[in-house]
Amino acid sequence: MTTLVPSPVRVIGTGLIGGSLGMALGRAGAAVQVEDVSPGTTALAVELGVGALPAPEDPAPQLVLVAAPPDVAAQVIDRALRTWPEAVVADVASVKTTVLEGVRALARAEDLPRYIGAHPMAGREVSGVIAARGDLFQGRPFVIVPHPGTVPEAVTALKGLATEIGSVPVTMDASAHDTAVAHVSHVPQVMASLVAGTLLEPTEAALGLAGQGLRDTTRIADSDPRLWVEILGANAAAVADVLGDVRVRLDDILAALDSLRGSPDPSIGSRRALAGLIADGNRGVRRIPGKHGGGTDAFATVTVLVPDRPGELARLLTEIGQIGVNLEDLRLEHELGRAVGLAHVAIDATREDLLTRSLAERGWTVADA
Repeated sequence: MTTLVPSPVRVIGTGLIGGSLGMALGRAGAAVQVEDVSPGTTALAVELGVGALPAPEDPAPQLVLVAAPPDVAAQVIDRALRTWPEAVVADVASVKTTVLEGVRALARAEDLPRYIGAHPMAGREVSGVIAARGDLFQGRPFVIVPHPGTVPEAVTALKGLATEIGSVPVTMDASAHDTAVAHVSHVPQVMASLVAGTLLEPTEAALGLAGQGLRDTTRIADSDPRLWVEILGANAAAVADVLGDVRVRLDDILAALDSLRGSPDPSIGSRRALAGLIADGNRGVRRIPGKHGGGTDAFATVTVLVPDRPGELARLLTEIGQIGVNLEDLRLEHELGRAVGLAHVAIDATREDLLTRSLAERGWTVADA
């Protein structure tokens, strides 16, 4: 099997991202060596198929991937650059400016050109190598972050890596990357955690009223506090800038809500402010890229009632395929004790009438939009 990735690859740090990279690269035909500060984690990574323990007679790695937290990544990168003087060394931390500055402060001038930053834009709410998946990066952006002195061979190696694991390579500089992830990853984490934190006060009876909207909004709040302390601290400036804008908007909304208490004066425009909040949210959501990379993907959602019996969801998906409609996305909504679940099926909008009619003919109940 041929591969676009320089091989062997040494993965240093076998958590969720490092473990998933090892699995994906192994599937692509690369020889993967694994290393972790924890012998137990290393052994588990080997058992799970992330890679193999390096032996003294093994060839030196041509590519080293450092999957370490931002606060220690620079030290690990510098060690790798000195240990393997012919290898390209990349880190996959979720912030880039802090790591690059640390590497510049530590690395020898002759080693620095072989360093390149990277960030595979994928993850899960669960952490650790036990949660690693070889398909984690498929269809996801893989950000390549060279610095002005990076050798072209390093950029080529990471573009090849991204292609082999099914990702979409995107090249950015460190500052642009950190601003981007503040908007699309780090601030959403903060906001989800803030909302979830308000759930410590309600009674159990109140929480029993929760629906899918709350679950969607707070899904990422169930994340590793230790990891996120490091991420937010390393990208503090960019995150603070975005949250400052959120605070200004939140102050406007609080003022609008205060003015609506009692007998509000319609001339103040409080309702207009609230409508503007929701409308801006509508526009923002529409800018999120769809499955095929465009914010204007013309998808429709068909909601189907699925009986709470074994095999019913599988039957629904099978019949959608038999009808000849491609499934773009699927979201399930099922409350404890409910006799049916709701399958929200996203499809090409031009196929909505066909799917709705065909499912009804096959005995499925399709909910009105």
